[in-house]
Amino acid sequence: MVLGAIWCPSDAARDVSKALREIKVRHGLGSDFELKWSKVSPAKVDYYADVLSYFFAEPSLRFRCLIAEKNGLRHGDFDQSHDVWYYKMYYFLLRRLLSERDNQYHIYIDIKDTNSATRVRKLHEVLCNSMRDFDREVLKDVQALPSHEVQQIQLADLLSGAVGFAARNLQDSAAKKSLVRLVTERAHHDLTSSTWYSETKFNIFRWEPQRGESQ
Repeated sequence: MVLGAIWCPSDAARDVSKALREIKVRHGLGSDFELKWSKVSPAKVDYYADVLSYFFAEPSLRFRCLIAEKNGLRHGDFDQSHDVWYYKMYYFLLRRLLSERDNQYHIYIDIKDTNSATRVRKLHEVLCNSMRDFDREVLKDVQALPSHEVQQIQLADLLSGAVGFAARNLQDSAAKKSLVRLVTERAHHDLTSSTWYSETKFNIFRWEPQRGESQ
């Protein structure tokens, strides 16, 4: 499983959204076309390549992802469901990004299912507690939103998809393989292993259960 997050300064978010929509229009797509890894095809590969080039060229955009090895999970030993484990992985993904207490953060997560709202509230609570941000002055909010409404969530899906394709060593799409090569070249790192902790533009954290444990 791969979870990914795009982050940028709030004063750049509107310009980023506008630029991503303009790339869609430039390639003959509607501005409301949803950018998704699952939609990559030979006919649209130039569009996706342009989006990836924009990400690497835009200094305000950064990406972090978590690759989680699911083999060997033992949820029963930790009195947790797979859904609870899933949001624990979100914690490990996001905690690294909340490093500056002088900043204020707003997090927007793709809606997973009907239980998303409850899980997201708990995630907000746990993240705030881990930072001793009990008044929520640093992490202002965590919201679940439909991905088609947020360009940055769509971009995170594309980059996460490339990492997942590489991590699974899939070979079934020439178009996707070409995009994986582009990301690998621009990131200056293979997409299957952890980057340095200090890497900010394209950060990968590979999580694996130890000795069959689930946390």
